[in-house]
Amino acid sequence: MEIIKAQHVNFYYGSFHALKDISMEIEEKSVVAFIGPSGCGKSTFLRLFNRMNDLIPKTRLEGQILINGQDIYGKNIQVDQLRKEVGMVFQRPNPFPKSIYENVAYGLKVNGIKNQDVIEERVVESLKGAALWDEVKDKLKKSAYALSGGQQQRLCIARAMAVSPQILLMDEPASALDPISTAKIEELIRELKKQVTIVIVTHNMQQASRVSDKTAFFYMGEMVEYGRTKDIFTNPEKEATQNYITGRFG
Repeated sequence: MEIIKAQHVNFYYGSFHALKDISMEIEEKSVVAFIGPSGCGKSTFLRLFNRMNDLIPKTRLEGQILINGQDIYGKNIQVDQLRKEVGMVFQRPNPFPKSIYENVAYGLKVNGIKNQDVIEERVVESLKGAALWDEVKDKLKKSAYALSGGQQQRLCIARAMAVSPQILLMDEPASALDPISTAKIEELIRELKKQVTIVIVTHNMQQASRVSDKTAFFYMGEMVEYGRTKDIFTNPEKEATQNYITGRFG
């Protein structure tokens, strides 16, 4: 069952045509990786799924993006509600200047949950879900800035998961991390897909091949190829995909 459907998406920054006629479907509770050289449009496309590009002046979208069958650029869409359903984790960990506990509780409070017991339960569940609980359970009142980069990134994942999104967008979530932290994030992605649909932008092709069910290869604003990760990496249909994966360009 598809959860995200893009139909003939064209996107412009001013007069620059950044995304060219992209159509794709993403199935529920799967991991999809977007790969391709820098500047090829993969992060721009990812950010369309929770309307992050709305914040950039002079942008224009043509085509449709449906989530659960609903056009998320329709007139009656509440963007705050959309971003609750479609969480986001950025390239660099961006915890709030608050305690570890308050970072995870923040989204729940903003969404009107006042019951302390419910908040506490969700905070603990989210930290456990992000494989961070054992490392922080004795220092929940400490500043999130006291954590290492890898821990901060898992905290940001816990924060995104606390409000029970259906979709989690990850824009190069491990590119600023060391190999051990990266491995923990990858393990986490495999666990989280039991609950959510994950779309990840990554420069690391080994990472894409390890964590994703399907992979889309972007080049110069076009989606060149999209299919099962195994096929994309072992038997791509397009020569450009083959060249990128074997390191001949990019």
